[in-house]
Amino acid sequence: MSNSSRANIAITDLPWLQKYRPAVFDDIVGNEPSINILKNVAKRGNIPNFLLSGPPGTGKTSSIVCLANELYGKELAKKAILELNASDERSVNIIREKVKAFAQTKVTLPPGLQKFIILDEVDSMTDAAQKALRAIMEHYSDTTRFALACNNDDKIDEAIMSRVTKLSFSNLSDEEVAKRLLYIVEKEDVKYTPEGLQAIIFTADGDMRQGINNLQSTYSGFGMVNEDNVYKVCDVPDPKYIMELLKRCIRYEVRNVFNAVSKLCGEGYSALDIVQTMLKLMKSASEEDIEEDYYNEYLMEISKTELIIKSGTESELQVIGLAASLCDIAKSISKKNKG
Repeated sequence: MSNSSRANIAITDLPWLQKYRPAVFDDIVGNEPSINILKNVAKRGNIPNFLLSGPPGTGKTSSIVCLANELYGKELAKKAILELNASDERSVNIIREKVKAFAQTKVTLPPGLQKFIILDEVDSMTDAAQKALRAIMEHYSDTTRFALACNNDDKIDEAIMSRVTKLSFSNLSDEEVAKRLLYIVEKEDVKYTPEGLQAIIFTADGDMRQGINNLQSTYSGFGMVNEDNVYKVCDVPDPKYIMELLKRCIRYEVRNVFNAVSKLCGEGYSALDIVQTMLKLMKSASEEDIEEDYYNEYLMEISKTELIIKSGTESELQVIGLAASLCDIAKSISKKNKG
C-alpha cells in the first residue's frame, strides 16, 4: 500500500471531532467578543497568559490552538508549544515533570514570541498541582506563556487568576451549532432529515463537541440521521413525549402524568435525563407550548429539582415529586384564573 493511500485511510478513520477541529479563527462559531480579542493578539504578536472559562464544547481550547497556529505555524509549533489535558495530568509531580521541564527547555524563537503551554481542564487539578503551576508561571515568565482552560473559574487559585487575562465563553446558540454541523454534513455526505438534525442540536444543548460526536455516532450506527435514530444513540427521552408530559401536568391529568413518569423510568431513563430534558424544553418553549401563566413557576420548580438531583439525590421519587408539584401549580393557577 502506498503512503498516500495510508494517509487517506487515516484521515477517513479520524473521529470527526478531530478531523473538523478548527485550525483557523474563521472555523470557529460563536463567542465573538473573546475570539476578536484573540485575533487582535495574533495581529500584535504579544501573548499574555490567558484563562479561558466556560462550559464544555464552546471553543476554548480550539480558539487557543487557532491562535497558536497563526503565530507559530506548524513547524515552529512542534518545538515551541506544549498541549496537555490537565484532567489527565492533574498531579503535582506531572506538572513539575512535564510543564517545568518544557519551561526549562531552550528554544530559539523569533523576537516577541515565547514558548506556549496550553493546559485544558485546569479546574480539575489538585490544589498542590495549581500551586506548583503558579510557581512555574512566576519563575519562567520571561520565556513562557500559558493558556489555561477551565469550566469553572471558581476552582482556580487566586494567585493564578491574578496573572492571567480572563476570557469568558458561553454555550453556543442553536443557530451556531447548526452552522458547523451543516458544514460537516455536506463534507461527509451525511443522509439526514431536518428533524434529525434538529434532534442533534437539541441534544448538544450548546456544546459543539457533543453535537459533532452525536452526529457521527448516529450516522455510523444507522447510516441515517433522523429523529428516532438520534434519540436511540443519545439515550435521552424523546422531547415530544416530555412536552406532552408537561402539558398533561398543566391540564391536571394526574393519573396520566404518573403513568408517563413510570413509563419513562421503566425504559431506563434516569431522573436527571428526564429533568434535564424538561429544562431544555422549558428554556426553548414558545407561549404556544407553555402558557406564560405557568412558565416561570414551572421553570423554577424544574430547576430546583435538577439541583437536588445533582447534589446526589437521584431516584424515580424525585421525578414523581416534581410531577406532583407541577400538577399542584397548574391546579392553583387554574383556580386563580377562574377567580
